[in-house]
Amino acid sequence: MLNQSGALETQINLPVTGAPSRGRFLVELLIALLITRLPFISVPFKWLESYFHELSHGLATLLTGGAVSHIQLFPNGAGLCFSQGGWPVAIGFSGYFGAALWGYLIFILATWPKGIRVSFALLGGAVVLTTLLWGRDLLTISILASLAVLFLLPLKLNKNRFMGCGLRIMALMIMLNALASPTVLLGLNGKGDAAMLATATWIPAWIWVFIWLAFSALMIFLCWQRVDRAASKTSSIK
Repeated sequence: MLNQSGALETQINLPVTGAPSRGRFLVELLIALLITRLPFISVPFKWLESYFHELSHGLATLLTGGAVSHIQLFPNGAGLCFSQGGWPVAIGFSGYFGAALWGYLIFILATWPKGIRVSFALLGGAVVLTTLLWGRDLLTISILASLAVLFLLPLKLNKNRFMGCGLRIMALMIMLNALASPTVLLGLNGKGDAAMLATATWIPAWIWVFIWLAFSALMIFLCWQRVDRAASKTSSIK
């Protein structure tokens, strides 16, 4: 029979937030890093970063007064956003910046245990809405449908703990891909978002690439800080 002091001790030892322990976070980060390096298996997760990259371009276009015609996604993880109007600097900058930010926001959602199912539903719904609004070609629609399934299929699971872990790993993969993707631009002379921004602002392309790399690294560090703070709070009340 559990006495009152034992019951109180059990309550105190429960995690304060849905953030993982420091060790689990490092394991999840390692898993995310390994998956992003695996051939074939990494492909759908490259689509995730590409989707949030193009979605960010689209949202920046709308927020600065432009209009989006459609987006295109490709099997190799590349993508395009077709738009008119808006502020070119904000639109060009938003792609890699937005992908990393989306990754961080998804990680935050994944540390909300009571709302994890809502988080998956919202993300899946966002992909479906994007498909309806901006999906035009069969390939893009197929990729978006795959991403919708990636978010909506876990809703059939009964274990929120596994769902939270899966969503955190997906978020980390988005941020890791956002960290790696801009480096490709250094070998593209006159092409890509960095070259467009260099033309529009006279700031060299490599500086824009460095800013994106630094921001993506910062988002991963902020995830670690959240985990570290949660672990410190848990330790302090034991």
